[in-house]
Amino acid sequence: MILKDITIEELIEKLPASVRFLSDKGIKCIACGEPVWGTLEDATKEKGYSDDDVMLLVQELNLMKQKSPS
Repeated sequence: MILKDITIEELIEKLPASVRFLSDKGIKCIACGEPVWGTLEDATKEKGYSDDDVMLLVQELNLMKQKSPS
C-alpha cells in the first residue's frame, strides 16, 4: 500500500509509472536522473497541494498499483 509518508525513492521502486503520473501533476520526482529525496507528502506540499489533494493523489496511486502487473 502506498501512503503519503512513502519516500519518493520507494514509490518509484514500487510503482515506476508514478514518475510520469507525478510529473503530469507538476511534481518532479526525478532530477538529473537521480531520485528526489523526501516523502510524497513533502513533494506535494512543496507544490501547494492541500491535505485533501494529497489524500486523493495517494488514492490514485494505490489504484494504479492495484492495476499494474506485479
